[in-house]
Amino acid sequence: IVTQHDGQLQFYLNDGGLPRLSLNSYYTDMLQEMEQNKGDKETVQFLRSKQADAQVFIDLLRQRHDTIERIMRYIVKHQRRFLLSGDSDDLQPLRQREVAEATGLDISTVSRMANSKYLQTDFGTIPLKDCFSKGMTTEDGEVSVETIKQRLANAINAEDKHSPLSDDALTKMLNAQGMPLARRTVAKYREQMGIPVARLRRVIILLFILTFGSKA
Repeated sequence: IVTQHDGQLQFYLNDGGLPRLSLNSYYTDMLQEMEQNKGDKETVQFLRSKQADAQVFIDLLRQRHDTIERIMRYIVKHQRRFLLSGDSDDLQPLRQREVAEATGLDISTVSRMANSKYLQTDFGTIPLKDCFSKGMTTEDGEVSVETIKQRLANAINAEDKHSPLSDDALTKMLNAQGMPLARRTVAKYREQMGIPVARLRRVIILLFILTFGSKA
């Protein structure tokens, strides 16, 4: 959970309702007493084994908690602007490998967490993986793919619906905004957002006019 107060971000794990595990004192005391009095060796060995297993389990849970905190601390610092505004334009390029290298964790550990956790923010609950983004270098610095897609969607939304922009025209428009994208990259992002090509967008608007125009 990430909250903000006076422009400062704070985060904590939503695990307050989980029980705090500890070794059962009844059995630890029993083991200690049997060791002191040289009790039955087989029973002592059994209790030692189970106590060790329980302690390992508790330590692993504690380690998991610390791992999540380390990863989140880096994400909150790196994506501060985005987590304050909720605007995808403020999302900074961030790869899982970068987080792994910065925290000293294995990339598979970061990947598992990114794909299985959610982040509650002041602007809604989002998948943690939304905080990760590839990017590209522009004249003004690095820009995330999400920002590029948002610019692309804005351009298409603002186009003349009777004469939609081709991928070539969209590419030139984004290039003019300092984003050196190739036409095939623009086409790929458009397809990923589920937006059809220009000729199909023209057909869709014509069908809409033919269907609803007389009633509008």
